[in-house]
Amino acid sequence: MVVIRLARHGSKKKPFYKIMVADKRFACNGRFIEKVGFFNPLINKSSKKLYINIERISYWIKNGALMSDRVKSLIKINKDIRNVKHI
Repeated sequence: MVVIRLARHGSKKKPFYKIMVADKRFACNGRFIEKVGFFNPLINKSSKKLYINIERISYWIKNGALMSDRVKSLIKINKDIRNVKHI
């Protein structure tokens, strides 16, 4: 099963998350299929805080991928901001 989830990167107390499409059997920070965005919770500017490739996420959802709850909420935030960037 393919899932869209966050992979934590960054150092201690400075998290940085990549939004990944991966097989559910592999570790969260392990092997992945495609990187579709990133999320930096420590930055206050909304323009550099969240980047999501909506076209690729919709492609993967059409092909049966499931999203984690946190990714769903980030996509809702992204729709509110209207800041879609291609990665």
